[in-house]
Amino acid sequence: MLYIVPTPVGNLDDMTFRAINTLKNVSLILAEDTRTSSVLLKHFNIHTPMQAHHKFNEHQTVERVVSQLQGGMDIALISDAGTPAISDPGFLLVRGAIKAGIRVQCLPGATALIPAIVDSGLPNDKFCFEGFLPQKKGRQTRLKIIGEETRTVIIYESPFRLVKCLQQLAEVCGNDRQASVTREISKLHEDTQRGSLTELIEYFTQNPAKGEIVICVAGKE
Repeated sequence: MLYIVPTPVGNLDDMTFRAINTLKNVSLILAEDTRTSSVLLKHFNIHTPMQAHHKFNEHQTVERVVSQLQGGMDIALISDAGTPAISDPGFLLVRGAIKAGIRVQCLPGATALIPAIVDSGLPNDKFCFEGFLPQKKGRQTRLKIIGEETRTVIIYESPFRLVKCLQQLAEVCGNDRQASVTREISKLHEDTQRGSLTELIEYFTQNPAKGEIVICVAGKE
């Protein structure tokens, strides 16, 4: 079995009992960053062996991991925070395991996009998840599509690129389009700022953001 195990995006208390038990009972844990994950495992007294599985080696390790699964090992995949394969490594491994006839089970758990859209106050009956936008090639195309999207759009962004991203969104969506910026979800300094794109640009120009960022943009009326 390949288990996809979500880990907390901030507060370690968000870890589920099922996730802890799964990580204790599998033969091997694949971690995006073993140094980061070792803190989590130590906190919950988990001593299962760990190997690195990240975006830089994912293409090379899938075949080996699938072979281990076929040999009878139960393996869990975790990322640094949240649910693996959602803007994190994991898709290639899941696809490879399924193709090889391996059972795959994704545990429910932490992810940043759901708390962010609920906190935004924007319509959440239907939404579009963009993840991280392309940095260069294809970025303008994606932005233009977002400008015409009628559903609320969720975007992950770096704090260092936040103001630039908001400015680009204002260009395609209009200055008055309502949006929210949520940062540090479930951590001590969790915060959500809401308003028009212009208001958010002004706020974060004066108050540079830190931490993990989720932007929610209202759909076009």
